[in-house]
Amino acid sequence: MAEAEQPERLSPDRQVSIDDVRQLMGASTPHFALQLRNRIRKLIRGLPADDPARLLGEQEIARLERIAFTGETRGEQEQPGQRALRSVSDHDQPRYVEGPTQG
Repeated sequence: MAEAEQPERLSPDRQVSIDDVRQLMGASTPHFALQLRNRIRKLIRGLPADDPARLLGEQEIARLERIAFTGETRGEQEQPGQRALRSVSDHDQPRYVEGPTQG
């Protein structure tokens, strides 16, 4: 999963739609959550605050940040005499570094 976007989706004369956001949401797994978050952030950054695509995108960004840090169990289930590998916990906060995908 790359953070590169389809050029036509980012064309300045094209209106971003809810379907554009949903197409990116469809591939969301913990492993790719942060890349998808960045793509959605970039897609909606120029939209008005009350735009339906922006509202859905912001909800999805919040969900992606949650699953990126808490939605995955590492390794296999706990075996007798062994502890399971710890996944990132609910206590760890999503980290965002300012950069080219700032929205």
